[in-house]
Amino acid sequence: MTVLRSRATAGDPPAAVQMLGFDIVDWAKLGVLANLNDLAKQENWDAVVPDAIKRFSKYEGNWIAVPVNVHSTNWVWANKAIMDELGIGIPKNWDEFIAAMDKAKAAGYTALAHGGQAWQDATIFDGVLLSTGGPDYYKATMIDLNQNALKSDTMLKVFQRMSKLRTYVDSNFSGRDWNLATAMVIEKKALFQMMGDWAKGEFFNAGKVPEKDFVAFRTPGTQGSVTFNSDQFVMFKVAESKRHAQMLLAKAVMSPSFQVAFNTVKGSVPARTDVSDEEFTVIGKKAMADLKEANKNGTLMGSMAHGHANPAAVKNAMYDVITAEFNGQMTPEEAVQQLASAVASAQQ
Repeated sequence: MTVLRSRATAGDPPAAVQMLGFDIVDWAKLGVLANLNDLAKQENWDAVVPDAIKRFSKYEGNWIAVPVNVHSTNWVWANKAIMDELGIGIPKNWDEFIAAMDKAKAAGYTALAHGGQAWQDATIFDGVLLSTGGPDYYKATMIDLNQNALKSDTMLKVFQRMSKLRTYVDSNFSGRDWNLATAMVIEKKALFQMMGDWAKGEFFNAGKVPEKDFVAFRTPGTQGSVTFNSDQFVMFKVAESKRHAQMLLAKAVMSPSFQVAFNTVKGSVPARTDVSDEEFTVIGKKAMADLKEANKNGTLMGSMAHGHANPAAVKNAMYDVITAEFNGQMTPEEAVQQLASAVASAQQ
């Protein structure tokens, strides 16, 4: 980003940059991004890209970026051998989720593999909040930043559940990278991990087979809703001589063949809803079906933890409170007030 800013300021921006979420909006506000409307109309992008994704692909009605993928974040990854050993089924609600982790903990396993980094804490928080309050509450708190919703009894319950989850994490979690937490599940050291769908690649890389060695399911209580982030290529205003290459790249990225080739490897799903799921695994097929359903029902929502629900200043303010509460530095009651105050301050 530092190099990009210096190049853009000097009048020599790159033709394309990979970006996420509100970073795209920030650059669009500066008026330095190219207009992709002609190609978008020719390729019918408006009809196939979900509205929640277009919130970052378009600015003031103009296409300025092309989405490569959709990652969804409200997943739980589970070791199938531990589930079978302890007679655990896929939890359908929060109480069943807790009961499963109680069994694992009693049997000597780490119930919840986790890495103590702010974004990982926030990823768990996303799932807990959506499970506890539902999609309307998620929108009110994370996207609309409604102060009454942020201060509500529902938010207290969210933080109380975060404190409960903290009791299932091992003592060495602080600073652990996400993929090392995934390895704990792969190696039968832990039952669950709450992590985005990029975790899938770790299981496949370890030679594990879905439904046989591991299972993936939506965070209990969030079925029917999807929190997402989306990698996009942002096109900058450049010399006319570079425009043709820019359009070729944009067209290639949005082509169904590329969307399949890229996302079957990445663990994410295509950013367009008209792509066949034939080449995807059982988890990929479910993710694609979930995306379509959530898009249709208005329950496809940007992930706060991954910069797609609110601007960076607000997200970072939320991170500080979520991590402090998770680490026992404040009570759930204090966290509710601190979160609302932090959001208000970050918006000034």
